[in-house]
Amino acid sequence: MGTYEHTIDAKGRMAFPTKLREQLSESFIVTIGLEGCLYVYSEEEWEIFAEKLKTLGGAKAKAAKKRFASSAVYVEADKQGRILLPQNLREHAGLEHDVTVIGVINHAEIWDSAKWHKNSEAFTDEELEAALEDIDI
Repeated sequence: MGTYEHTIDAKGRMAFPTKLREQLSESFIVTIGLEGCLYVYSEEEWEIFAEKLKTLGGAKAKAAKKRFASSAVYVEADKQGRILLPQNLREHAGLEHDVTVIGVINHAEIWDSAKWHKNSEAFTDEELEAALEDIDI
């Protein structure tokens, strides 16, 4: 799915990678993500994610459902392939100028570039191997 470097302009717009738009469509859902990023889902994958959220119980799960749902916005790429990220989502992820968009199996993530590079460099090959030990690759 790839890793793509982009910038956000003063109006909060960013070019969303063509390859990911081809996989997600020209319109999709953006919401808060874990670890200080934003999650980007196709409408179909958002519905799957929302159904999984519905199965969670307990007070913390109720709060998590509200947080994900209330933060979710429908975005549509303009003719130049740009999307507008609302201020509250940019603040959540610390997005100011340089951003990295990564593809993650069933969704994409938008990261502040410095934060992404720091996190990805901190994850060693040994940690990767340990994380994948239960699957045969």
